[in-house]
Amino acid sequence: MAPPPAPPPATAPPPPSLTGSPFTSDTFTSATFVMVGRGPALALAAVWLLTRVGMLLLLLRDDLGIGGVGREVALYEHWYGQFATGTFPPGDVTWQYPPGAGLVIMAPGILPSLTYFQAFVALALLADAVITLALARADSERVTHGAWYWVCGLPLLLHLPLARYDVHTTALAVLALLAVNARSTGAHQLGGALAGIGAMVKVWPALVLIGTPRGRTTREAWTAAVTAAVALVATLALFFSGSFGFLRQQGNRGIQIESLGGTALALARAAGVWPGRVEFRYGSFEYVGPYVSSLGHLALLLTVIALGWLLLWRVRARRWTPATPLDAAFAAVLLFTVTSRVISPQYMIWLLGLAAVCLTSRSTVMRPVALLLLPAAALSSLAYPVLYLDVLAGTPAGLTVMAVRNALLLAAALLAARRLWTSTVATPAAE
Repeated sequence: MAPPPAPPPATAPPPPSLTGSPFTSDTFTSATFVMVGRGPALALAAVWLLTRVGMLLLLLRDDLGIGGVGREVALYEHWYGQFATGTFPPGDVTWQYPPGAGLVIMAPGILPSLTYFQAFVALALLADAVITLALARADSERVTHGAWYWVCGLPLLLHLPLARYDVHTTALAVLALLAVNARSTGAHQLGGALAGIGAMVKVWPALVLIGTPRGRTTREAWTAAVTAAVALVATLALFFSGSFGFLRQQGNRGIQIESLGGTALALARAAGVWPGRVEFRYGSFEYVGPYVSSLGHLALLLTVIALGWLLLWRVRARRWTPATPLDAAFAAVLLFTVTSRVISPQYMIWLLGLAAVCLTSRSTVMRPVALLLLPAAALSSLAYPVLYLDVLAGTPAGLTVMAVRNALLLAAALLAARRLWTSTVATPAAE
């Protein structure tokens, strides 16, 4: 009797395709070894530590390009002295922040054994670490796209993030967005409260609630946000005078040289068709001359149009995925950034943080937009502090860097809006 035929030899599963986008889930996971586990977690921690040490060393030297990135912390320390007297900075044109910013400025006082500079940088690193841990923990699908994106993307801004309080604000926005996207009522309320506090620190975190699912989640999150914001403002107004002095300074802002409007004026000046000049006003370099006021009004109009589009999107949206609240928040902040009269380099911290949150979800449609932000962040560092003198003088190098950076931001904003609309509003035939 013939023996039974031998079973066919086992074949190994085919290797993952490496021909797709580096941010498609299968490709990115296999190519970069980011499956969640002890090894990758240690790798993430090691990369975070190495890059942050490098950023800290750059800040301690602070001589790259124009230098003086850390001088902003000295301004914060000056304001800290004002708060010690029980008042917001009186008549200071550089104070242009909501009342909650005072809490961040006063926070280094909780570390009395350190100098103000040391304490501020330590708290910035702490906020950075909190963002990294939150992103890694939010990665329920076992791919740490978001955490790796943040850890590797933030150093593209060199040492700037350690000398600005935007990392602290981004931490509030990231935690708020992740909490609102959870399932429980308590998480929605916590996320709303964090967004409300963030809005009182730097306004833009309120936008993270634009994509909350309709119904109970929206009511819970927005109620908590308004309650937290009102409570914070009332408390600060009780203990400090001049809480709303910042409104006078914001209304007089012009066109900052790094904004999209500023790039248009710089190109016009280089072509000899605009006779304006650069002046240091309200804590930044702005353009002064004909048509600047009109361009500022146009920027405000575009911001209002962006808000109207976002409200229209919310009314028309029909399909909601777990990533929709994340994608909507990212698109909203991008739109408000590119239409602003001011685009300081630290604004890139906000965008990198929200892009990282989107990448914690496999269903996000913002991967191409997140990729556009990486060269934009690198060019932002090239513009400031490396080539800032060229940007101020309007040399060919300075004009090129700013034009390409702002073109990338504009393309990212338009692409984000289009992908948000087509993924939630447009019919399948339109897609």
